[in-house]
Amino acid sequence: MKKGYLYIAITTILFSSMEIMLKFISNTFNPIQLTFERFFIGGLILLPFAIKSLKSKEVSINKEDIKQFLFLGFMCVVVSMIFYQLAVTHTKASVVAVIFSCNPVFVMLFAYVFLKEKIHSHNIVSLILEIVGIIIIINPLSIKLSPIGVALTLLAAITFALYGVLGKKSTIKFGGEVVTCFSFIFGSLEMLILILIGHIPSISSLLNSFNISDFANVPLFTGYNMNNIWAVIYVYVFVTGLGYASYFKAMEETSANTTSLVFFFKPVLSPILAFIFINEFIPINMIAGILFIVVGSIFTIICNMSLEKKSINRQEEITSN
Repeated sequence: MKKGYLYIAITTILFSSMEIMLKFISNTFNPIQLTFERFFIGGLILLPFAIKSLKSKEVSINKEDIKQFLFLGFMCVVVSMIFYQLAVTHTKASVVAVIFSCNPVFVMLFAYVFLKEKIHSHNIVSLILEIVGIIIIINPLSIKLSPIGVALTLLAAITFALYGVLGKKSTIKFGGEVVTCFSFIFGSLEMLILILIGHIPSISSLLNSFNISDFANVPLFTGYNMNNIWAVIYVYVFVTGLGYASYFKAMEETSANTTSLVFFFKPVLSPILAFIFINEFIPINMIAGILFIVVGSIFTIICNMSLEKKSINRQEEITSN
């Protein structure tokens, strides 16, 4: 258990610094290039963990599984993470970090729709608190944030939640490490195809005419220099690769509910790190919004752990009888 909390601490630090480091290098790289390369390399780093997990579970991957990984990779890397990277480009790193941390709320809603999972009253209370927190952060009465940036962040959080819910069946079969690894790799390869299509002159001209030049003639494995290489290594290897590996190791050592503490600490730690390292000012409305989100997260975690404990006690009573 102690080892599990160590993994949670490592994951929290890595995930909380993600938007800051991406913001630091976002002006150097094309956002599509950055998304492709970090998830491709991150997937390769996770590959040994995934292979070990497959061997330990004694399961193999068939054609239907590959189709599912292709779909999940498209949802995660091509859709959600492109929205995410564009959001980092268009608005403050701390805002992206805080709003994206609310994706468990969308997971709850999608789980109800697609998996028929029950929504408890505490889930609704948490949802209301987190939505209020988001509204306070956005501050629609006196908005100073980029509306495009906020919209892109919400789209990233929603589609990432959908990826998680639709991948639950595969996760039960293979485990989180395997699903994450292969969805990263397959999603990156799908993105590579789209990048290559964007190099076709007629397609490139069309993309530029619609003012979406980020998708036209996307460079590959260029722009690296001594000024950004350490930040790149941190994002590719530590955040994307080891961060997710540590996240799933935390799940193995503790539980999904306990590991969700990562998303409780992240909206608190990320703005502080953004203020320290890239001088992002933290306004009063953001502090108030963070408090609502944190209270909502704590409320959900405590109630989920209580339900989990009651379920274990019932099973023990049934077994003893």
